[in-house]
Amino acid sequence: MDETDLDKAHQRLLEEIEAEARDTRFWTDRARFSDRVMAAMAKVPRHEFVVPDDVPYAYINRPRCIGHGQTISQPYMVAVMTDLLDLEPGHRVLEIGAGSGYQSAVLAEVAGRVFTVEVVAELADAARERLRRLGYDNVEVLTGDGYRGWPEKAPFDAVMVTAAPVEIPETLADQLKPGGRMVIPIGRAHETQTLFVCVKGEDGTLKTARSLPVAFVPMVHKS
Repeated sequence: MDETDLDKAHQRLLEEIEAEARDTRFWTDRARFSDRVMAAMAKVPRHEFVVPDDVPYAYINRPRCIGHGQTISQPYMVAVMTDLLDLEPGHRVLEIGAGSGYQSAVLAEVAGRVFTVEVVAELADAARERLRRLGYDNVEVLTGDGYRGWPEKAPFDAVMVTAAPVEIPETLADQLKPGGRMVIPIGRAHETQTLFVCVKGEDGTLKTARSLPVAFVPMVHKS
């Protein structure tokens, strides 16, 4: 595909995301996503974050394999999870599961700084180089265990988890600021999973609310 074809496919994708936002408002209470989130979805070149053979399919609203048993998330899911965090320009965000760096880049367009953790060293190295090449100097990539988070950089205004544990890791909740928000899928692989939106109270307790039914790869410990 040439640049014109990619641009047209990208525009169609944005229209599909807007339509899906309306269709899923029953679960999310959001019939549309913020202008800042949609601007980020329009700006980030998803074709830079897929494997070369998948470039013609980069703007199809589906997840794609990126190797090592991992995927680049469905664009709609990237948009809705970003929107549910209610990010401000100065916010510091912890992302668990960098993958190819696509979600990291979208977060970097909306927030102030992004700290992303990836358990697969090869993916972390590639994401780090890709994000640097594309000019995302407000993103730091750590190769490590997502269950540990990034305590040296805590606390965070928001936490996004892009792989599914069976319950909310206490370590990640601990690294969230009071008043901060976490978006996280919960459930076992090949079973029904649910996206949760969590808000940390001033007393440190985490208030959770169910959102969408989802399907994510499992969150794994670093071996």
